[in-house]
Amino acid sequence: MSSEPLIHALLVEDDRRLASLTSAYLERHGVVVTAVYDGDRGLAEALRGRFDVVLLDVMLPGRSGTEICQRLREHSDVPIIMITARGEEADRVLGLELGADDYVPKPFSPRELLARIRAQIRRARGAAGPRRMGLRVGELELDPGALCAVLAGRRLELTAYELALLHALASSAGRVLTREQLMERARGSAEEAFDRSVDVHISRLRQKLGDDERQLICTVRGAGYLFAASPEQRAG
Repeated sequence: MSSEPLIHALLVEDDRRLASLTSAYLERHGVVVTAVYDGDRGLAEALRGRFDVVLLDVMLPGRSGTEICQRLREHSDVPIIMITARGEEADRVLGLELGADDYVPKPFSPRELLARIRAQIRRARGAAGPRRMGLRVGELELDPGALCAVLAGRRLELTAYELALLHALASSAGRVLTREQLMERARGSAEEAFDRSVDVHISRLRQKLGDDERQLICTVRGAGYLFAASPEQRAG
């Protein structure tokens, strides 16, 4: 029997057959699933805060998955995986812009979904990829083990993935990192990701850093992103 703690997942999916099949597979692999079938009930359950991960279909009766994602992100940093019916980039980008951590396009394999759930849980519990040590760069202090980031004495409310991205950038301050390098360092793998997802997460990260004023994360056109440790780097 596995010694790993159980994962409690909320699945919001109006296709009851798909929800049943998905739940059965996940529960055989250590995921306790609460399944609900409409958006209003999904939001109510998600806001209770009892879950390690929330799986949201985009198209739902009542509230849409994107609306639930947006409302939930205002109150919680729980990992959110969006399930998109068409798998179109616009759907994925919208979900990420609203605060989702990952996406799975339909049709999906339950095995892939399980892998993505476990990856999000490891990241949220501070166990994804190689151990990240505490770090201080200028006014920024990072403690990935405690899922904590402080900028100029102010604690930042970051998701686990945003913290992983910020750590990747700050630990290479002054050096340009490509999107592929950022995906590799933050996710542990660059597979099944797309360039726009990094751009969206960086945009959210900049908002939380107040980067209109500080300009800590610089875009290097055609190359990637750079964390500017000094005013000279920002100007350069």
